[in-house]
Amino acid sequence: MSTTNEVIGVIGLGLVGSALAERLLARGYGVVGYDIDPQKCQALVERGGTGAPSPALVAEQADRIVLSLLTTPIVLEVLEGPDGVLSASRKPTVILDTTTGAPNETEALAARLAESGVAYLDATISGSSRQVRDGAATLMVGGLPEAFAACSDLFACFSDRVFHLGPAGSGSRAKLATNLILGLNRAVLAEGLVFAERLGLNLSVFLEVLRNSPAYSVAVDTKGERMRTGEFTPESRVHQHKKDVELILACAEAMDQGLPLSRVHHALLTEALEAGEGELDNAVIIQSIRRRV
Repeated sequence: MSTTNEVIGVIGLGLVGSALAERLLARGYGVVGYDIDPQKCQALVERGGTGAPSPALVAEQADRIVLSLLTTPIVLEVLEGPDGVLSASRKPTVILDTTTGAPNETEALAARLAESGVAYLDATISGSSRQVRDGAATLMVGGLPEAFAACSDLFACFSDRVFHLGPAGSGSRAKLATNLILGLNRAVLAEGLVFAERLGLNLSVFLEVLRNSPAYSVAVDTKGERMRTGEFTPESRVHQHKKDVELILACAEAMDQGLPLSRVHHALLTEALEAGEGELDNAVIIQSIRRRV
């Protein structure tokens, strides 16, 4: 439990943001939160937090603010736009941003915030909202070492798997590289399960084989049963991962690197969106494989 009465701001109360808020509340911190969806603010209130009507009013109550947003442009609007965090009468000391964003824009944002006396950490997360809620996710952090040290208590709330990778932007770069591998693991698992299914194998037994073979990956545990049973209630959504893959492809193009497997993966995710599956768990990629003759 926290030994202080500090209130932490959380902006963005979706699947991951709400899980982070719950972790903070469980450790005894106060939480003041904002989300564009008032129902998500109300859900935070019901868990013991406080809702705020704007990002600026979060900043009026919290010295340290955690962001959990979809894209870098949304982060910029929340921080620098009308009623944004920087429009408040008092500035936060630290912004801890878990958003998977564009690394170059993240670097530029960190520099601008530093000019305003605000430390910025891009603290990206590898893991689903369930893993975040269970304290089993991995955090990859970029930013000044002193800012990283100043947030060690918050990181301890979230996970014991926390890595400082270098200056601002490093967390975003690590998240994109991690997501490339993770997403392809899911796609390969989906393709393999459909192949096994069409060979007439019992998928329940086959998943146990995978867990005890060199073909094992964590995706077998986190997504295998969901793919087998068709349980696609979201822990991480297809449209969010498609956005990440587009960031990955853009970064690779800027470096003149070809990513042939990620391009196939992007096509599968696009097909899932076109089939109306964008809000479902990314395990639903198996349906894109099944639709291919």
